[in-house]
Amino acid sequence: MFDTLSSRLDKAFSSLRGKGRLSEADISATAREIRVALLEADVALPVVRAFVGAVRERARGEEVSTSLNPAQQVIKIVNQELVTILGGGTTTLRFARTPPTVILLAGLQGTGKTTLAGKLGRWLKEQGHTPLLVAADLQRPNAVTQLQVVAGQAGVDVYAPEPGNGVGDPVAVARAAVEHARRRLHDVVVVDTAGRLGVDADMMRQAADIRDVTSPDEILFVVDAMIGQDAVTTAQAFADGVGFTGVVLTKLDGDARGGAALSVAHLTGRPIMFASTGEALDDFDVFHPERMASRILGMGDVLTLIEQAEKAFEAEQAEQLAAKMAASEFTLSDFLEQMLTVRKMGPIANLLGMLPGMGQMKDQLAQIDDRDVDRVVAIIRSMTPAERDDPRILQASRKARVARGSGVTVTEVNQLLDRFEEARKVMKQMAGGLGGPGGALRAKSAAGRKAAKKAKGAKRKGNPAARAAQTQAQRAAAEARRAGGLPGGPAGQAPGLGEGELPDLSALMRGEGLPGGAFPPPGQGHGRRR
Repeated sequence: MFDTLSSRLDKAFSSLRGKGRLSEADISATAREIRVALLEADVALPVVRAFVGAVRERARGEEVSTSLNPAQQVIKIVNQELVTILGGGTTTLRFARTPPTVILLAGLQGTGKTTLAGKLGRWLKEQGHTPLLVAADLQRPNAVTQLQVVAGQAGVDVYAPEPGNGVGDPVAVARAAVEHARRRLHDVVVVDTAGRLGVDADMMRQAADIRDVTSPDEILFVVDAMIGQDAVTTAQAFADGVGFTGVVLTKLDGDARGGAALSVAHLTGRPIMFASTGEALDDFDVFHPERMASRILGMGDVLTLIEQAEKAFEAEQAEQLAAKMAASEFTLSDFLEQMLTVRKMGPIANLLGMLPGMGQMKDQLAQIDDRDVDRVVAIIRSMTPAERDDPRILQASRKARVARGSGVTVTEVNQLLDRFEEARKVMKQMAGGLGGPGGALRAKSAAGRKAAKKAKGAKRKGNPAARAAQTQAQRAAAEARRAGGLPGGPAGQAPGLGEGELPDLSALMRGEGLPGGAFPPPGQGHGRRR
């Protein structure tokens, strides 16, 4: 949504790079470019004036004039001012001390309130709550049925005593829903109200009546991020007629200019609390102003990327894959599993766009097609388990069969195998120059055995005094090994192990069997890691 704005801002900053000092003309030209960029993004004029004025004032100040890199300092100022107009900080839901917490959804018709109710219900359930969705939109055709379907997909309960389609009293439904939630021990009630076709006095009064009978802890105004400055006008009308405590932006995945997102929080004084970025129920999350500002300026959003990865990847699965990579046992089956997990995180271009610096590669990201990933998945799935475990057995006839089964050419199969083999080599190198986990221990053990063998086969000293010192040193070393004072124990073994047995690496990492613990417990390192 913010691609055009990002490109214009980057163009405004490009003229500043490389300058050791900014003149008044430089600051004025940059402010002018920023103003045009915001206006083209359909940001409300009062917001544009306030934003550009703040940036201009700070750019003239000491923090830029004394900076070693004025261009970077200006970008920092713009980033901070973007965070300010987007709300200043992350705002979370306010829960009632005595359940249930009542959340009222309001907004224009067509903004996606019913779907949002399902997304919010799913999100609340993931946070450990027991939400109840209430079908209080009895005007729109099939609104009740839609909420029931969405609630079923989200795995949450729904309260829908009336069929809707113009039948039933939404105020009575909302009042009864709160009592129903108390009886059934639901700790959150999400009320889906009817949408308005504009500033409709009758419908606004109905929303106010539902507010009065439910005493909501939060009233969320749902805004379609694609409708531009009209969102601000509507938001102000709702603030005067019903009042709301927070804003939810929907359709942030659209190709509109995004002015609503940059205007509504600043002009209404209400924070943006949630954002919907797609049609799927999990395309919904808490709105973070600082992350959105970072993405607008092309600086990435690593924290969101990490959170999405944590949701998609299980810790145990990640550890198993890491172990296989380190041991050079990573197969095409593991690669397939990894590809499918990455696909759960969303479009590949969106994921790469969250990385810092990728804002300069918008054209390349636009050319990324998720169907390429699907093609790779089809190729691997056309192989037998034995072929996935050992691609070397894929001769010409097998490759031709795989190509036919996946609908690609043999050349594409060969390209995949070549890339996979190169990736395995890189993984092996990254696992450690000493052979991956335990490689350093094995190297030390090998060196120790070599030294012991050399010492054992060494000639006895001819000088009586030297021979006595040599014998004494050998006895001291033997006593130390028997006492467990040196790793390796008797005969160079780990304590408590028979000949030929491998030590428990997890025990060694905890320091068991080693003098004083060879490695510190988690959080108690021996200084800075290098």
